[in-house]
Amino acid sequence: MKRYDVVALGELLVDFTGSGASEQGNPVFEANPGGAPCNVLAMLRKLDRRCAFIGKVGNDMFGHQLKAVAEEVGIDMSALRMDDAVHTTLAFVRTDAYGDRDFSFYRNPGADMMLTQDELPLDMLRDTRVFHFGTLSMTHEAVRQATKAAVQAAKKAGAIISFDPNLRPPLWDSLNDARAQMLWGLSQADVVKIADNEIEFLTDTSDYEKGARLLRERFENLRLLNVTAGANGSYAFCGDKKVFVPSFLLGGTVETTGAGDTFCASVLNFILDHEMEGLSKDDLRTMLRYANAAAYLVTTRKGAIRSMPQPCQVEAILNEH
Repeated sequence: MKRYDVVALGELLVDFTGSGASEQGNPVFEANPGGAPCNVLAMLRKLDRRCAFIGKVGNDMFGHQLKAVAEEVGIDMSALRMDDAVHTTLAFVRTDAYGDRDFSFYRNPGADMMLTQDELPLDMLRDTRVFHFGTLSMTHEAVRQATKAAVQAAKKAGAIISFDPNLRPPLWDSLNDARAQMLWGLSQADVVKIADNEIEFLTDTSDYEKGARLLRERFENLRLLNVTAGANGSYAFCGDKKVFVPSFLLGGTVETTGAGDTFCASVLNFILDHEMEGLSKDDLRTMLRYANAAAYLVTTRKGAIRSMPQPCQVEAILNEH
């Protein structure tokens, strides 16, 4: 029995989301706790999974706020480092009429970039069933080495490796470097959640099924590849099986922050209870329906860590539709 179900490494930051205007006509922003890896853990905690986070924030008001919120939802934050010299990373999020987002990052540097290999909690990495990471912890050399060392430690201990490419072009000095690190992550992973724009970026095709086939042919280690296509739905590719499930288009979308992370967490929750090699098409369909419903619900709220749906709310969507 491992101590943790899922350990995630990466960014923990504040998403400043537009919230109207002041009486003077100035834009007002709401400080929402976020960061993709911790968003995943927040949803997994709703599903009663044992979770821990590895990362770094500034020893400032935002860093302490983020630590408190993550602990509030039940994530083990004992491996969180606090940097006295570099501030917590901030992201300002502009949302369009369809709920899609445009990010402006204050991260040059940001504390999440400053995590080093010698700060990794190796005992924690050896004591988890799943290790999850993304590419925002691979944009700069020191944190990249820490991320790669963490992947290898978890893999050596027998953990399932979960990866989210999570492409954010403004954070990379070079998109060629972004592509290289995304491909490295794919080469290490058992389970991948990849968005439609990311699969097009890596394979130069907007045909998601073709793109998925190209990635699976190149990376035979991929046991479960999930492609999210926003309002169109999601795909699962596992062994010789392919399943598509449409999204829940029920209205009320506020913004899409955290939707992919909620989807990812729901998938990880499912595979913690199932052997991937034995998944049938019906299993994959059940997995995607739940993940799509949970992702829809989080789009009806602002933020992510504090906005994850309860299982009963997801089940209600599934039962009604």
